Amino acid sequence: MSLSLTLACLWVLAAAATAMLPMRLQYAPGLTLLILTVPLLSYIAVQHGTLVVLLVLAGVISMFRRPVWYLSRRAVRLLTGAGA
Repeated sequence: MSLSLTLACLWVLAAAATAMLPMRLQYAPGLTLLILTVPLLSYIAVQHGTLVVLLVLAGVISMFRRPVWYLSRRAVRLLTGAGA
């Protein structure tokens, strides 16, 4: 297995371990994992191409669906000016 997919598997294990923490302790590691997603997806794209990145991205979104939903709603509000 390539290094990028090995790192992605370790990312999944870290996300699963983070999910087992109490909610008040999930914020720092969860935010760290969310930030590390961008370079990890880029690395996977370089080594494996777009299809694999889309599959990994679907997994990331399924694991972080609530934060992604919240951030997307907030971004739309900021872009449209509806929050003012």
